[in-house]
Amino acid sequence: MSSVSETGHAKNIANLQELIAFATGYGATYNPTKTALKLPQLNALVSASQTSLADVIAKNTTYNNNVNDRQIAFSNLKPLATRLINALQTTDATTEKIADAKSFNKKIQGTRSKASTTPTDPNTPTPITISTSQQSYDQQIQHLAGIISVLQSETSYAPNEIDLKIVTLTAKQTDLSTKNIAVATAHVNASNARISRDTNLYAPTTGILAIAAEVKKYIKSVYGASSPQFAQVKGIDFTNKRR
Repeated sequence: MSSVSETGHAKNIANLQELIAFATGYGATYNPTKTALKLPQLNALVSASQTSLADVIAKNTTYNNNVNDRQIAFSNLKPLATRLINALQTTDATTEKIADAKSFNKKIQGTRSKASTTPTDPNTPTPITISTSQQSYDQQIQHLAGIISVLQSETSYAPNEIDLKIVTLTAKQTDLSTKNIAVATAHVNASNARISRDTNLYAPTTGILAIAAEVKKYIKSVYGASSPQFAQVKGIDFTNKRR
């Protein structure tokens, strides 16, 4: 959700707090029989909604941070893969083995998948293209694994450069996999957090919008449609920002 949308969610919560303040001010005359409309339950709904809204922001921030970490980790993969091919070509590797490694490198260098844009706003939702992006990163990891496998099969491949050694490359592959999984996990957590927020705010019968409408109806029923009490609350707006 955008920052504007998050502001809308927060505004709905703030407006319920204002509605509760008016209901509290009516004293003993505000005495609904429905449990969900009683003041303790209304205040609990506000608290739960505030918590769920904060959780969405926190989970989206974690997601964005993980996306950034993954992007940094993958940023040198293409030039690294090219260096590995060059290093292999200076060994006793056969033409066929070099061709195998080059085929993996060609896939890593491929431009079919459009680079993803990293969200900068902590309120920004997971891009809808995540499944394609996720698969692309998976493939890059597998292509790197393919190159490593070819290098491991060549006994004459023994570079002096630390970052070209098999042990370093294996650690690199593990790190890429870890960061890729972290993004997927963070995406799931952010999505679940939004579901929880939407349940608290927009569930058809128990969300803020539904409960606020019933509170207004109760106040209208107690004091009358032309009463100053109903005039106080009827203009408190609640907007469906569910998305």
